[in-house]
Amino acid sequence: MTSQPTRRSFLKMATAGSSFAALDTNFMGTLPKVSGADAVLPPNAVRLSPEIEPLVRLIERTDRQELLESIGSRIRTGTSYQSVLAALMLAGVRNVQPRPAVGFKFHAVLVVNAAHIASLASPTQQRWLPIFWALDYFKSAQADDVKENNWTMSAVNESSVPSASRCQASFQKAMDGWDEGAADAAATGIVRHLPSHAVYEMFFRYGARDYRSIGHKAIFVANSWRTLQCIGWRHAEPIVRSLAYALLNHDGANPSKADHEADRPWRDNLGRAKRFRDDWLDGKNNSTATRELLSTLRGGNHTAACDLVLEQINNGVSPQSLWDAYFLDAGELLVRQPAIIAMHSVTTTNALRFAFRTTANDNTRRMILLQTAAFLTLFHQSMRERGKVSSFQIDHLEAFDAKVADDLSAEAIFADVSNNKMRAA
Repeated sequence: MTSQPTRRSFLKMATAGSSFAALDTNFMGTLPKVSGADAVLPPNAVRLSPEIEPLVRLIERTDRQELLESIGSRIRTGTSYQSVLAALMLAGVRNVQPRPAVGFKFHAVLVVNAAHIASLASPTQQRWLPIFWALDYFKSAQADDVKENNWTMSAVNESSVPSASRCQASFQKAMDGWDEGAADAAATGIVRHLPSHAVYEMFFRYGARDYRSIGHKAIFVANSWRTLQCIGWRHAEPIVRSLAYALLNHDGANPSKADHEADRPWRDNLGRAKRFRDDWLDGKNNSTATRELLSTLRGGNHTAACDLVLEQINNGVSPQSLWDAYFLDAGELLVRQPAIIAMHSVTTTNALRFAFRTTANDNTRRMILLQTAAFLTLFHQSMRERGKVSSFQIDHLEAFDAKVADDLSAEAIFADVSNNKMRAA
């Protein structure tokens, strides 16, 4: 970035020669701006560390139409990739409320890790493009939040933050009781007093607790942990507070005092998890078991699916064979109904798999294995409620003949994605 390109020319330059070359940036000029007045930080808003606060404020206050040039100027004068990524994540959790669901406008936070992964996978000269896209997307989400209620994360109530000896128990009590105020204070306490992995051990568990928001809770847990590995734990406090607030999202009566359908799989699976054989991680791969579980998942009954998971585990089937069924089912759902719910069956399964591989707690790992089965059956139900679910099954696919694609280019495949997904596949 040695010259002074316009915003449009920068995007065209960055996308040249890539699969993003068809990106139409003209729509950006038609979207509403977030004015400086709209983005003024309330007096009681949470303050960030001094080294990152100015960059976050730049992102918050700059009009959408000018933001990319402003960030580009900072990059030219030495602002690092890590700092931009951190500021983007922190601007999101401070300005975008994970309500009424952990989705919609809150995707501005959820996509930060995805943008980072896309950036790492991009050619060097195009590495800023996914981050700049995410910056622009944040401004859209910020505008939506302003229209709804102009929520901003407030400063923590310091008098309520528990001590080092009490913070973990206080956090678990607040989360089990779905107490947002107590959970916010306790989340602050665990970040300040516990090692990072000890903090996320609890979140891996609570992220798999319920299917509300079609899996976005589990996705936020996985993606916030991944992002923190890049930007550093020093930025964790507001992110963890946002995460705790998101995981407590629910409708109706307090779930700890009610019998909501969304909470039944978790309660039932607590008993199943206790009945796993001791050496359950040492099972053998079994493709027949994978097919059997896939067939049961298609039925959309979480009780039957979780009972089968327990039976297969105790019969010596490896957890990997179960995960094979989970990913096959999620992929099949996306073909059967290529829309928002099915897409999240894939991303949620990915997030739960990440938590399964990352947690060191045996009981949490058992619960995630069971809950993934339950979640997938609930995805089946949600899709049926939307209608137009095809009868496609992944077993119907024929072996791929590589010769058929010898003369196809990437451009031809991407051209088919919008109008003939099966041919593109």
